[in-house]
Amino acid sequence: MSPSPRRPSRSRYDAVIVGGGHNGLGAAAYLAQAGRSVLVLERLGHTGGAAVSAEAFAGTGARLSRYSYLVSMLPERVIRDLGLDIRLVRRRYSSYTPVPGGEGGLLVDHGDPAATAESFWSVGAGADVAAWQQFGESTGRLARALFPSTTEPLATRSEARRLLGDDRIWEELVEQPIGATIERTFQSDLVRGVALTDALIGTFAPNVDDSLAASRCFMYHVIGGGTGDWDVPVGGMGAVSGALWRAAVDAGAEIVVDAEVTAIDPDGEVAVRLGDDDADDVRIGAGHVLANVAPAELARLLGEEPDPAAARPEGAQVKVNLLLSRLPRLREDVDPAAAFGGTFHINETWTQLGAAHDAASAGRIPNPLPAEIYCHSLSDPSILPPELAASGAQTLTVFGLHVPDRLALAAPDQDAFRLRLQREVLASLDSVLGEPVEPLLRKDAEGRLCIETKTTRDLEEALRMPGGNIFHGPLSWPFVEDDADLGTPARQWGVATAHERVLLCGSGARRGGAVSALGGHNAAMALLQAG
Repeated sequence: MSPSPRRPSRSRYDAVIVGGGHNGLGAAAYLAQAGRSVLVLERLGHTGGAAVSAEAFAGTGARLSRYSYLVSMLPERVIRDLGLDIRLVRRRYSSYTPVPGGEGGLLVDHGDPAATAESFWSVGAGADVAAWQQFGESTGRLARALFPSTTEPLATRSEARRLLGDDRIWEELVEQPIGATIERTFQSDLVRGVALTDALIGTFAPNVDDSLAASRCFMYHVIGGGTGDWDVPVGGMGAVSGALWRAAVDAGAEIVVDAEVTAIDPDGEVAVRLGDDDADDVRIGAGHVLANVAPAELARLLGEEPDPAAARPEGAQVKVNLLLSRLPRLREDVDPAAAFGGTFHINETWTQLGAAHDAASAGRIPNPLPAEIYCHSLSDPSILPPELAASGAQTLTVFGLHVPDRLALAAPDQDAFRLRLQREVLASLDSVLGEPVEPLLRKDAEGRLCIETKTTRDLEEALRMPGGNIFHGPLSWPFVEDDADLGTPARQWGVATAHERVLLCGSGARRGGAVSALGGHNAAMALLQAG
């Protein structure tokens, strides 16, 4: 990326976008291509938000996706519309799940259904083979029906149900708690847990969640791309946000970093502090303000009191990045490249997930901590320098579940809390491996172990994500109720706020969440439709 200008070139724009994350960049590209004058203001010294790559370990040259790490919800339509130079790698293996406290594991291989069935039988889950296949067919049908609608004006609940065209699937995956459907569908404790994890990424909920928050989370995790596959971005997440930055700049959008927005006037004006200036804030006029920030953060910038009836956003995860000298050995005779080639589930059986939720609800860090791993460098070694890749080094990203922000808030010492979580993650990982992982950690240029842990507090501090919630707040269905007010383009596209000239364009928009650019796309479409 080229250096950004230090100051806006004018005092008024058709659209001022607050926040230079991937959604803001996508909105800027669409609007600038349509001939609108666009200014993006980013608080940090770089764009990309949570979709960035960084040399987390000094002197190693390894560029890890520091926060978000896989791509599923980014539509091919957006890639095509904006001419994005992005390459995504499809992983052959879906998942590997070691049997906790025992030998063997369940390997789900997209490329070999017979081997997958044999693996089910090897862990005592042979009775679930047919159910697993049927469940996958149901989620696949849901994905093919609903994902194309995410880049169109919102469908109503009745319209979405007609798009699916299968009342049984609709009842099981939408109307009923997804945990109840999973518990009824599968017999194996391990298989039930593997299926449930998609409902718990960044979402703190019990196994059977009557609020349907887990069901909404599950839907977004299984419909992406119309297939539900989660792909590896070549070059890391920085390549994705970098391509969006290039599209925005090439279209004529202005992007200013080190520009902290301090206030938003709902009539169409933003106050911004530029760089290290001690001078008064600069005021920029806007036909519309697009807020690529969490709704709670937008309320603060608007000077509004929080809604006392609305729960504070709360994330529920810990993320640990590691750089290893090689992949660890496993307890069974399975190729580590296959086991780590998809999602590696750790202590995520149905029973363990339920116990972990109970522990966290009682104010305790779960033990064992349920988590899952992905290895970027197996699918895309380009994030490593050639000599490091040739040595056999690999990156691992561990995403721990059921660590709600309330645990971090209750901790008197955040550094100690972070270190404790890191130890719990390593202990959970070691419990299913054939050797401890810590001796495999490489060291950086200063002799420190290559391990980095990000808590919900870290996300809030670094990225202004309230409560460390990776979705910016509670997820909503990708459709609206039949009686919803769709009287304006902003409402039709799911980006409306209480103010006509202020639109949501981030993960907090309806159909936002994950690295999808949907918040940006849909806000731009609403603004252009409004004329």
